[in-house]
Amino acid sequence: MTEAALSGATHPILENDYASEWMGIEVLALTDGHATIRMTLRQEMLNGFGMAHGGMIFAFADTAFALACNPVNPGPGDADSITVAAGVDINFLKPAYRGQVVTAVADRRSSAGRSGLYDIQIFAADPAQPDSRPDSPQGPGQPGELIAEFRGRSRTIPKK
Repeated sequence: MTEAALSGATHPILENDYASEWMGIEVLALTDGHATIRMTLRQEMLNGFGMAHGGMIFAFADTAFALACNPVNPGPGDADSITVAAGVDINFLKPAYRGQVVTAVADRRSSAGRSGLYDIQIFAADPAQPDSRPDSPQGPGQPGELIAEFRGRSRTIPKK
């Protein structure tokens, strides 16, 4: 399997992540507690109303969440554990449509012991401007229009 990657950014959890590969997810940025990813919405990702299926937007945000929760370069202390979702909430704010480029920006807000809190914002832009819209209501440099917000609660557990 090919790792979802762009600009050399890769993550070990993508090695066998066939869902992310099917979605065409590209990794734009990875640091400790942060991930930025993007994908283009295809016809098979739409619901009966012709807009992005909520499950596709959720799965996309969940991938950004997982990338932000787990170390990019696992150390010896990370070998026996993984960080997974303990619970999430998502708010769909606006629809997205076929051909639009969606970007998810995940950031750790808090970490204590084995628990963490992460916010993921999902943006949609037309293909001509996927990287930045100077006129975005969220301010210059945002990757499109904010379409959803996802809040994830993580838990580090033993690897099986």
